[in-house]
Parts: sequence; structure tokens; C-alpha cells
Amino acid sequence: MSFLDIFQDLLSQRDIASIEALLPPDLQYESTLQLMLLALIEDLSPDDLPETFKKLIRKGDVTSGPTIPRDKLLTGKITAKQAGVIAGLPVAEAVFKLIEPGIEFVAYVEDGSLMEKGQIAAEVSGPGRGLLMAERCALNFLGRLSGIATLTNAFVQEIKGTDAIVLDTRKTLPGFRRLDKYAVRMGGGRNHRMGLYDMILIKDNHIDGAGGIQAAVERVRLKHQEQYPIEVEVKDLLELETALKLKVERIMLDNMDLASLRKAVEHTKGRAPLEASGNVSLENIRKIAETGVDFISIGSLTHSVPVFDFSMRLK
Repeated sequence: MSFLDIFQDLLSQRDIASIEALLPPDLQYESTLQLMLLALIEDLSPDDLPETFKKLIRKGDVTSGPTIPRDKLLTGKITAKQAGVIAGLPVAEAVFKLIEPGIEFVAYVEDGSLMEKGQIAAEVSGPGRGLLMAERCALNFLGRLSGIATLTNAFVQEIKGTDAIVLDTRKTLPGFRRLDKYAVRMGGGRNHRMGLYDMILIKDNHIDGAGGIQAAVERVRLKHQEQYPIEVEVKDLLELETALKLKVERIMLDNMDLASLRKAVEHTKGRAPLEASGNVSLENIRKIAETGVDFISIGSLTHSVPVFDFSMRLK
């Protein structure tokens, strides 16, 4: 049995349609559910993957089994240990229900809400063993996604009053792409392309490989016509002018200093949307936004985000 076959077998042991329906529409993918199962397997299974989810539960948690009676019902409150923006509550609920469908999950806030330190985000109740099996996995998802949402919101607030828009990048945790980008939206940011398949982004290596910006743009247009929007990365005003003449949909200003960004905006005169990228921080994003660029993309939103701290106490 292949790895994916095992996941399919595990998924078949639960009412996946009802669990999937708990997620926001743009997270209702089998790959998202497989990621949740993988996270559970990491905690509950030895090296050999189990053939059924029932077997996974039976031998997975060697602590909760002997300490918690099988019929013991418990209730836990998920509490924020810091202030910030929450994201991932539907994901946490789905994780609990993958372990034990009978667990009740009540969210007290909505994703995208600002949480205060000590505020209760959700309450879970049901079989105690199931709650303990799912607890850390659920909080791991909730902590990462809320961390991204909180950091994104900090950047968004820094440029409030300007016309610039905060974008994410593809610098996401492997396998977490959809979830990471969902969290960015919950923090008030906007997504750049989701993957390599939904937008053409011609970067320096493509330009070098093709023999120049014009050659690269002409080749992708020959292959794809108008099927995908085209963005071109440029490093100076000369390359900017080349990209403008080619009438691409967006131009990325790569690692330009503030003076160069201002000159690029003045030179462009609204002929194409401009995206500033490279070395963006909370300390400099306001000045970058004030140059007049349309977008600011920030890799740190997802590649080095601090995890938001939650706790869950059962009783």
C-alpha cells in the first residue's frame, strides 16, 4: 500500500464530507485534510503507518490510555497567552473531529478577530482521551496560523493610510501553502500567486536563462498567450523601462533603496502596478509604502513567523 493509499484509507474511516465542511471554502481540499492526518500520525504512530484510523487511535497515545478512563468526558478551554489576531479555529476543530467525531467544539471568536491576552478562543468537550490526543496537534495549527495573521496585521497597520497593499510570497512551510496564505488573509494581507501554476513571475534567473527581459516575456506569451498575468522582476530603471514597453501586468522592484523606488514610481506614472520586494521590515515598510508603490511583498510573513501561544486546560 502506497503512502497516499494509506491516507485514503485513513480518510475513509471518518465522515470526511462533514469534517471538510467545517473548513473555509478555500481550504476544502483533500491535501489539507491529509496534512492534518500527517500531523496526527507524527504524534500517534511509530515508524510503520497504521492501516486504519481505529488502529492508530488504539495504539497511539501510551500516556492518555492508562491515565484517562475510556468513558471519561472532559472539557477544555483554549486560551490566548498573548494579544494578537487569531486564525485557524476551523482547522483546530477539524483536527479534533478527525480523532473523535463526537467532540464538540465551540468557537467564541471568529478567525481574523483581535484577541486579548487571557481571552478564551474556544471550548472543546468530549471523550477525554480524544481531547488529549488531538490537543497539541490542534494547537500547533492554531499557533502557527495565528502567528502569521498577527504578524501580517502588524505590517498592515504600519502602512495604514497609504494605498499600498501587503502581499505574501511562496516562502511558506512545505505542505502548509494554503493554510499559511489563508492566515495572511485573516491578518488583512493579500495573497500573491498560490504556486507556479497561476501566474507568470519572470525573475532574474529566468531573464538570464532566456537572454533578457524581452526574450523571456515573448517566450511566455508565445506559449501561453493571454492565459496568465505576467509579472517581471527588475533591478534598475533601465530594466523597468523595458518591462513597461512590454506592457506586462505587474513589475517587481527587487531590493531597490527608497530613492530608487521613488524614481521608479515617478518614471512609471501609473502605466503598470509596481511591487516592492526585498528586505522589508516593520521598521521600514512605512517609508516603502510612502514612495507610492502599489504592493509590498514580504517573505517573513510566512518563512520566519513567531508562533502565537495558546494553552488548553482540561477539567
